[in-house]
Amino acid sequence: MSLDPKALAEDHSPQRVQLRLEKDKQVSYLPDFVYGAIDGTVTTFAVVSGVAGAGLSSNVVIILGFANLIGDGFSMAASNYLGTRTESQLHAKARDRESDEIDAYPEGEREEVRQIFAAKGFEGAELERAVEIISADKDRWINTMLTDEMGLSLTVRSPIRAATATMVAFLIVGLIPLLSFVWQTVTVNADFDPYWWSALLTAIAFFAVGAAKSKFVQQHWSWSGLETLLVGGAAASLAYFVGMALSSLLAS
Repeated sequence: MSLDPKALAEDHSPQRVQLRLEKDKQVSYLPDFVYGAIDGTVTTFAVVSGVAGAGLSSNVVIILGFANLIGDGFSMAASNYLGTRTESQLHAKARDRESDEIDAYPEGEREEVRQIFAAKGFEGAELERAVEIISADKDRWINTMLTDEMGLSLTVRSPIRAATATMVAFLIVGLIPLLSFVWQTVTVNADFDPYWWSALLTAIAFFAVGAAKSKFVQQHWSWSGLETLLVGGAAASLAYFVGMALSSLLAS
């Protein structure tokens, strides 16, 4: 990976560094949105494929598809809410424990700070000065213990916002596989195959969401989009053939 020295110098000016550090402290819920969108698209199209493979009507597709949207969307949002809430509760418990330990045995906690910074390369008077600076402010002291001793992030995400981002993405993007079936139902004398239009729209959605996911992982957008397309397509194909198999079995 080639880096432009001039661009790096501009990006590391005091003003840019300050803005970036302030921005990094902001909580992002875009990953919740992206993964909610991926799950919504995969599961809804899997339902559509299974029903279409069984040769059932568009009305059945719409009913089961919307039932999946609401049921699975709420389930995923609830799971994300509980998981994120558990993280915040563990974070609060760890903070309270460190606060109590500092109050009960400050010298022992200072020794922990001393060893943490000694491992970073501080020694002698500089090490003692670092311990003095950290332990002079209780919040800074607790934050140091949380990050360096316990490996926790200081960023605490809102469970409600995380769940909302997941639910909204699941509903909006997960609706895409159903659009062609809804259009066929409301349009008079519509003459087209809604399943293949659904497959096309869903393939585009798979790729677009996967490309968006690359923003949060170390992967090129094209490969990330293709990976999501292949995984989603595999799930849909499996559901389609299961629907066909069950339809044939019940017919016999």
